[in-house]
Amino acid sequence: MSDAERTFVMVKPDGVQRGLIGDIVSRFEDRGLKMVAGKFMQIDEELAHDHYGEHEGKPFFEGLVDFITSGPVFAMVWEGQDATRQVRRMMGETDPAESAPGTIRGDYGLDLGRNVIHGSDHEDEGANEREIALFFDEDELVDYERVDETWLYE
Repeated sequence: MSDAERTFVMVKPDGVQRGLIGDIVSRFEDRGLKMVAGKFMQIDEELAHDHYGEHEGKPFFEGLVDFITSGPVFAMVWEGQDATRQVRRMMGETDPAESAPGTIRGDYGLDLGRNVIHGSDHEDEGANEREIALFFDEDELVDYERVDETWLYE
């Protein structure tokens, strides 16, 4: 797939605790996206500060750090044409109350602070590369062809 893009996605502690990893992975696979990395992990304070660094100094920053370090997460890298925009649309709005039914947050989220999933912002140039590099070493990203790619893309 010549114009494939990679994007970072994470099932947050609330999504892990609610047993939603499989459902979320299935949604992206059903859409035709390809997982090229996945890691079940516990985020420490240093990684949390790096990940949410753009929000440092804001009143909600410590709450973000406390929440993301409160339990395990499932970090992933997905690949496909326009992958970041596709993932963002599938996730729904940051506030689940504003998310349409059929989106991940619209179906599973109830509260802004417990919105189940994080995905790189397609409007923040470099966010994907930065977030992927925070969570994965280059050798953890797997290049392969899915057998259905010829049926998904022209």
